[in-house]
Amino acid sequence: MSILSIGKTLHHEGLHITSIETSALSEQQDIESYKYIIINGGDGTIRRVLNQLHTLTDIPTFILNPTGSFNVVAKIHAAPKIEKVLDLLAKGETPKMQKHHLFRLNEELFLFSAGNMGDLQHIALSETLRFGCLKHGILKYILALLFLFPVHLIMTPFMLMSKTRFFIFTPARFIKKLGSFYGEVPSKITIDLDNDYNMLELDGDIVNVKGRHIEITQAGSVPVVTQ
Repeated sequence: MSILSIGKTLHHEGLHITSIETSALSEQQDIESYKYIIINGGDGTIRRVLNQLHTLTDIPTFILNPTGSFNVVAKIHAAPKIEKVLDLLAKGETPKMQKHHLFRLNEELFLFSAGNMGDLQHIALSETLRFGCLKHGILKYILALLFLFPVHLIMTPFMLMSKTRFFIFTPARFIKKLGSFYGEVPSKITIDLDNDYNMLELDGDIVNVKGRHIEITQAGSVPVVTQ
């Protein structure tokens, strides 16, 4: 059984695990030979890894080892402890799996969240606070939310009515659509941002997108180990 660990060196008696840095993924020539790929990191790391691997002919099963601040994707799938998964594999057992649906915004992949509303301002301020004792954990996100709460309270109703603003958050799929908020992604969403250069939030990352027109579509799914 071939296992690849991305972002952290892992060892387990009875298993052969190849470990590489995330930056070395593009240089890995034999990705499709691995049955399982462990992604060590938060939501942003998962997005960047899957952005490179989701079009493989033979998609491996992904094991999430959440080490980020929010780890939303891991929570969605109730990702078990990495030690528990490795113990199962060492015994020759197959862990339970779920499909995680992927979405594409122009050329960028995202997993559950995208937008240019309050989410963008929240992530931008949270990243500014990423230093010292706030570098790890969720405290920086809580502080940013408290700082921005009065602005969000006033501006959110206006942004929900704007044609150039949008926020997608698929864990809230019980709300299909409310103004410019989407709890699910239909076959296609087309938005005119009214600017040629835009900063957008994707799964907690801030990315720059060139072009005023964006198209958001479904992009298939990948298997993820669950409880």
